[in-house]
Amino acid sequence: MSKLKSLIDKNGNSTPLAITSDSKNTDNTRANMTSKTNTPIEQTRWNGWGNVNINKKVSSHGAKLIKSHIGKTKKLKSVSLQQVLKTVPKSRLPAAITKLNIVSTDQEIRLRHARGQSFPDWIAMHSGDFEVFPDGVAHPQSTNDVEQLLKLAQEHDLIVIPFGGGTSVVGHINPQQGARPVLTIAMSQMDRLMDLDTESQIATFGAGTQGPAVEAQLDEHGYRLGHYPQSWELSTLGGWIAARSSGQQSLGYGRIEQMFAGGTLVTPQGVLEIADIPASSAGPDLREMMMGTEGRAGIFTEVKMRVQSQPEEELFKVAFLPNWEAGKAVLKQAVQNNIRLSMLRLSNAVETDAHLHLGTTPSQFLAISTYLKARGLSSDKVMLTYGFSGDKAQNKLAVTQFNKLLKQNGSVTGKITNIMGSVWAHGRFKFPYLRGTLWDKGIMVDTFETATNWSRIDEQMAQMQDAVKTSLADEGEEVMAFTHISHVYKQGASLYTTYFFRAAKDHAATLKRWQKIKHAASISLAHGKATISHQHGVGRDHAPYLAAEKGALGLQVTHDMLKSLDPEQRMNPGVLLED
Repeated sequence: MSKLKSLIDKNGNSTPLAITSDSKNTDNTRANMTSKTNTPIEQTRWNGWGNVNINKKVSSHGAKLIKSHIGKTKKLKSVSLQQVLKTVPKSRLPAAITKLNIVSTDQEIRLRHARGQSFPDWIAMHSGDFEVFPDGVAHPQSTNDVEQLLKLAQEHDLIVIPFGGGTSVVGHINPQQGARPVLTIAMSQMDRLMDLDTESQIATFGAGTQGPAVEAQLDEHGYRLGHYPQSWELSTLGGWIAARSSGQQSLGYGRIEQMFAGGTLVTPQGVLEIADIPASSAGPDLREMMMGTEGRAGIFTEVKMRVQSQPEEELFKVAFLPNWEAGKAVLKQAVQNNIRLSMLRLSNAVETDAHLHLGTTPSQFLAISTYLKARGLSSDKVMLTYGFSGDKAQNKLAVTQFNKLLKQNGSVTGKITNIMGSVWAHGRFKFPYLRGTLWDKGIMVDTFETATNWSRIDEQMAQMQDAVKTSLADEGEEVMAFTHISHVYKQGASLYTTYFFRAAKDHAATLKRWQKIKHAASISLAHGKATISHQHGVGRDHAPYLAAEKGALGLQVTHDMLKSLDPEQRMNPGVLLED
C-alpha cells in the first residue's frame, strides 16, 4: 500500500505526485470520464448549459408530443454577449483587492460568474437583464489564498459568494443589490488530487474539482468516487458537499454524506478542520453540520472523500412494467430486500411516453412501441432504468435476484431494452443540453424534486403534478408534467418532476409564468411530510418554503450556527435562509 503526498511550491500551490498502487485497473465501462482537469469556463456557454461544442437534438415527434399538450409555441429573442457586456458596471472593489493577481474585474469574467442555471437565470441571460454582477472574481489556488481573501473581505466590508461549477438551479450564486461590493470566489484552480491514502481509501482533493476530473485522477490509481449528479460534467466536490448532492448511482455508492470524510472549511472566524475519523460519538458531527450550508458558513477548500476500488463490471439495463404499481413494487422490494444494485429509476406512464418520443427517431419509436404492444403492455406501461456495479460474481447474483422480482411483477425485457440501457448510460450527462434545444423552439422546461415515505409516494406525486398542471389555468395555459423516482431508500424515495410550458409574449411575462408554477409546486411540498429539496439544495428559490420542513426552532438553530461562523453575514446572504 502507498500514499500520495503533495508537494507545496513556494506560492502554496499543490502539485500532485504520481504514485504506484496495488489496485489494478480492470474496468472497461468508464465512458465520458476523460478530463483530468476542470473544463475552462470559456469553453462553456455564457447563456446556457455546458460545452459550446455539444448540442442535443429533440426529435420532431417528441416536440410534436409536447406541443400537443401546451399548444403552438414561439421562440423568445436572445441578446448577444456583446450587448450584455455593455451593461456590466465599473467594479466597486477597492485597490487592495484588485491589485491581487488572483482577482479579476474583467467584464466577461464577471458576467460569466453572475448567474447559474435556474430558470430565472436563463431568462436573465437571454433577455440581458442580469440586474447585478459581482464586482470581481477571485481564483484562489490554495487554502491560504482563501484565508487572505476572507480577511480582506472583512477589512473592506465585502459580500462573498463561493462559486463551484456554476450549475446551481435554485439561485445559489447570484449577487444581490446592495451597498457592499460583491466578490465571487471561484474555486476552479483548486482542482487536483492532493493525497490518496490507499490503506484507508481516503482521497484528498481541491474542492473546486469537477466530476470528470475527480474520476479521471482517481482512475489513474484504480479508484472511483462514484458520485454522478446530472450536472456531473461541470459541478464540483465543494458544491456537492455544500448543497448535499445526490448522484444517479446513490443506491450503490451512497449520497455525498456517505462519501464526505472531512476536510478544510475557511470561515470568517477562522479555519475549521474537520477530522476524517470513520465514526465518533463525541458530540454533534461537524461533517453533518457543515454539509448543506450552501456557502453561508464558509468555503470548503480541501475535502477528504471516501473512495473505493474500480468495479470489475458495470451494467445498465431497461425494463418495462405494466403499470406504476408494479414498478413501485419492484423498487420497494429490491431495496428492502437488499439486492445489490447501483441505481433504480422508475418513470411514470406520462414520462415513459415522453422519453420514448424524445429519445428516438420515428422508426425507432415505432419498433419499440410495436414490440412492447406485442408483449401485452398498454399505455399504462412504465419504464425502469437500473444498474449494477461490482465484480462479476456479485453482479451475477444481483441480476438473478432482480430478474426474479421483475418477472414476478410482469416485466418486459429483451435485446431492445438492453440496448436502451446502454444508450442511456452513454448519454446520461447530455440531457441538460435539451433545455437549450427546446428553448429555441419556444418550449420552456424546468424541474423540481422532493423525497417522501413510501406510504405517501402516490399521493405526493398526484399533488405535485396537479398543482403544476393547473398553475396557469387563469391564463388559459396548459402545463405538461411528468415524474420519475430517481433515488430509493428502505423508508421511501425521491420524486423528480419535469414540466413544459409555453413562452409568453416576452421574457418578463414568461418569468411570471414560471413563478406561478414554482410557487404551486413548492406549496404542494410545504407541509412537513416531503422535503423542499432532495438533491438541488435550497438556494434563494426554496428559502421561503424551508420553515414548513424545519419549523421555527429549526430555522433559529440553523441561523444561530451560521451566525457564529459569519457574524457580519457577508457569506452568501439570502441563500438557504431569508435574511
